[in-house]
Amino acid sequence: MSAVAASAAVLDHLLWDDVDDSVDGARLPGQRTALRSVPASGQTGDGSEDPLRLGRRMRMRLLAAVQALLADPSIAGQSDVARLAAVVLYAKSRAPKGNKNDNVTSIWVAELGRWMGVGESTVNRRALPPLRASDGLHTEEVRNAQGHPTGLRCLVMPLWRARTQGGARHPLALNKAELATLLHLIEALFGHGWTPEDKEPTPPGLLADRTGKGAATDRLGLLLMVLNTGSSGWLQLCGGSVKKREGRGAATMARLLGCSPAGGRKVLARLTEAGVAARGRKGTGTGMDGKGRVMVLPVARAYGRDLTVAEAAQGSETVFSARPAGAGGDLAPAVEAGALGASGESEAETASEAEIPARSAGAELHTVHASVVTPVVPPQLDCGFSGEGRGGEGRRPERVCVREDQAVDGENAAAGTGSPVAEDGPLRGEKPKKSPIDEPVEKRSAGVGASGRPKAVGGGKAQQQRRVDLPADLGLRVALGPVSWLWERLSGFQQDRVEEVARGELASLEGLLAVPGGAPRLLADRLTDRLEETGGEALIRKPFGWLIGRGLVRRPSCSDRRCDDGTRLDTGGECENCGNVVHIRRARRAKTAAQIERELPHLGDDERRRVLEERLREQAAIEAEDQVWRREQARAEKARREEARAADQERVERAAAAAADAVRQALACEDCGQQQAGGLCEACGYRRRTEALIVEAGMVAATWSADLADQADVDAVAADVRASLSADVERARRAFLDSAPPGELDADPIGAAAVLAFGALRAVEAALPEFRSSALGRLARTEEAEAEAQRAFKTEQGRRWFRHNPNGADAVAAATKAAGTARERAAEYLLATRLKQLREQAAARTEQAVAAPWTDRLPELAARHLDADMSGAVIA
Repeated sequence: MSAVAASAAVLDHLLWDDVDDSVDGARLPGQRTALRSVPASGQTGDGSEDPLRLGRRMRMRLLAAVQALLADPSIAGQSDVARLAAVVLYAKSRAPKGNKNDNVTSIWVAELGRWMGVGESTVNRRALPPLRASDGLHTEEVRNAQGHPTGLRCLVMPLWRARTQGGARHPLALNKAELATLLHLIEALFGHGWTPEDKEPTPPGLLADRTGKGAATDRLGLLLMVLNTGSSGWLQLCGGSVKKREGRGAATMARLLGCSPAGGRKVLARLTEAGVAARGRKGTGTGMDGKGRVMVLPVARAYGRDLTVAEAAQGSETVFSARPAGAGGDLAPAVEAGALGASGESEAETASEAEIPARSAGAELHTVHASVVTPVVPPQLDCGFSGEGRGGEGRRPERVCVREDQAVDGENAAAGTGSPVAEDGPLRGEKPKKSPIDEPVEKRSAGVGASGRPKAVGGGKAQQQRRVDLPADLGLRVALGPVSWLWERLSGFQQDRVEEVARGELASLEGLLAVPGGAPRLLADRLTDRLEETGGEALIRKPFGWLIGRGLVRRPSCSDRRCDDGTRLDTGGECENCGNVVHIRRARRAKTAAQIERELPHLGDDERRRVLEERLREQAAIEAEDQVWRREQARAEKARREEARAADQERVERAAAAAADAVRQALACEDCGQQQAGGLCEACGYRRRTEALIVEAGMVAATWSADLADQADVDAVAADVRASLSADVERARRAFLDSAPPGELDADPIGAAAVLAFGALRAVEAALPEFRSSALGRLARTEEAEAEAQRAFKTEQGRRWFRHNPNGADAVAAATKAAGTARERAAEYLLATRLKQLREQAAARTEQAVAAPWTDRLPELAARHLDADMSGAVIA
């Protein structure tokens, strides 16, 4: 039988052993009759040791137990809330009594939430269900005689399996003293504190005030840090390579919690802010920063360690690098560090956790300059300091090629990374016309932006220029006026995106207002209100995210498109629809409360409130499902309407096409005037195609037999070809007339004309390939084709596999075949090129041709046959 089945079999026995069936108010089975107090620090009242002063063997024993619990397959991979719940329940579990393996603990869900710093709903949603699903925890609800729940019995399955299968040597099989020590430690770290009757009050733990999001992660991280910290107070950091940006302390925290280094850095920062951890560095003989370290302050205080360095690194605002003992040059202490100005950042916050190699005691180092320097004396040309000539920006010296590869763009000169002193100076190798140091400080600071840094200049297409001023559009300037300071902190891409979103909001607001032109003012008022909610621009850490996700977006409180935070955008008054929604919700709550009062009159206030909230949540869920259903119905109805609209549009288009085709079919033939011919009758269509093929055949023949530069020669060849094809057409016509039965052609003259025209077309189509083949044969014997064939012949003979016998049978055969192929390609190329030339000449003649005078066109029109309808129209 598996461990899971075995645990399920004995669960009832373990949970219900020694059950107390007393009435409500009696203690729960397994609950301690008295709670021990947790000392704050130092010695307890009875002389016992501080709970944070763990011996090495005890600390390693508890660390192995906690790590084994977190590494159990049923616990590993769970959220930090679930893992911390397992640790708390494990610490509160009973120790075995003799041969009886009783591992059950009793607790309330609300109390478990207070241990973890989260609410009851979070425990019911993120802690207990995942542990039950992974078989990491078995629970049983305890009820009194009236059926009301009075508690929860919990069985931590990894502990039960360890004691039933692993024996006393398993890391999880702690004895009574070890479990008490672990619980005592947890109470001192993040216990919520309590005041029992006739007992001394138990103070809350170090992180008792840390509640809400991330509280469980911080508490679990602090517990693991304490168990990994020795008597020195310094956390044992992990080895190996770590990311320089995150640091070794963050990497250690990440490995303890099983998260990313970035997440470990955030947890360590929160613990540092809470005052339970401090980051510092080992001292070196040269005064340089050494290996990064993390001190767990409660452990250090419990052992009486010196916290001067750690607390100074944690609370100081300004930290300067110490001067090495043997450093010389410009490192002489001529100016006090305080006179240079504070950097505004703590060294412990900005320095990397990675180890920095130390320098020798006699190494000369560069002076540490302040990031921002306020000039207190007029600038001089040379004062003997190494930082002279860089201005007040505190940047590194420029390289020699600075500004040589940047373009000057109108008003914005290329400043790049150059300092204000060198912004308008000459390039390398040029002589300055005027020393920029002689200029006033105000003039040299003109190129510096609002943030104290030179304005950035785009160095390529991928970089967008950041604009300090608001957009030129008047509406956008009015709308974005309240957030002008945030606008200056955005990059070029972010400014373009914010401008795009603002334009969209202005267009949306203009569509809601009856009087145009008020949208910019409305958007400015919205941004002002949102800034007041936030507390001002200074509290906004991410301007782009705030503007896109909170400042510019509309927040409707109801379904009305004109509602924004309960205010009507068109009138500026309160939204009536929001009032209706509130009234409906209040009425529903009152109605539900009345129903509960009628159905369950015996409930107390707390229970009645809980039932009321449950029913309201059920109604809200039903409304949400109904809203989803209505949305699906509306989406389906919209799709049906669009489909019907598309079908109607297709039907209209088909009707229009049919009408256009009917109109076209009613047109007379353009060539012969036949009515109802669709603009061109069948016979005339065949005649046109025949004429085009005759012209094509004449051009094909002219490609080899005529001088293309002589138009008369080309026309003569075309006339010969026409005469030859006309003879073929006439022979085909005679053959058809001889084979046709007598009187059939007279019965259907239109059909007979079409048949004769089709026969002429077939005769010309049959003759055209002969003309093309003849032209290719003649062009293949031209000088160009022969030259191409000779080159191909020689190239094939020169192949490396024919070099030993270029005149052999195989080489000659292959060369002959290659020459024939080259000759054919050359002939096809010549034919295509000359046909293209002839077509261009014919098109040019057609464009230059002048319309024939009416005196020449009238005889042709007079000879055209008129049908009965046209004759009647002319007579009328």
